[in-house]
Amino acid sequence: MSSLPDQLKGFLTSIDRNTGNLPLLNHFERNTGLPRSYAILGFVAVYFILIFLNFGGIGQLLSNFAGFLLPGYYSILALQTSTSKDDTQLLTYWVVFAFFNVIEFWSRAILYWVPFYYLFKTVFLLYIGIPSFGGATLIYNSIIKPISDQYVKPVAASTTNTGVGAQHTTSHHNLSNKIDDASEGISSSVHI
Repeated sequence: MSSLPDQLKGFLTSIDRNTGNLPLLNHFERNTGLPRSYAILGFVAVYFILIFLNFGGIGQLLSNFAGFLLPGYYSILALQTSTSKDDTQLLTYWVVFAFFNVIEFWSRAILYWVPFYYLFKTVFLLYIGIPSFGGATLIYNSIIKPISDQYVKPVAASTTNTGVGAQHTTSHHNLSNKIDDASEGISSSVHI
């Protein structure tokens, strides 16, 4: 097993190798004589310091930016692949993200008093947003799935054959009708 300095050097080298085609970082390297990885690490450090200090509410903005930008990028990449595994991982992230935002909305007055809340939120969003960490799947399976299983049943299709042709009925159709009826009731009661 290699030592920590060797691992760090390998990590910095991989950042330099993966950012070789970015003109801004190449310009930084030419003008300063420092590796591109130093610019990346400096940016990340300043980003987290700004979240930590939260001047003028910028911590909230930067935290939400981290929660949208990286998973959004991964989602765009996933839409361009033919496999569904990455789609499922990112769909799980967006479900956990939505659940977290609903909880956060209703407890904002309490969370305002938690020191370094936006720093913790950013770390949490990165944990659930980077697919290789598996955080979204863990949170979904341990918290959200047990709750949602009580209210949302899997859609099962049943087929009956009438002799002339197959008549296909699904519980999804019934659920869809119930949702349409509920949304119609809500939208017809709203006056603009």
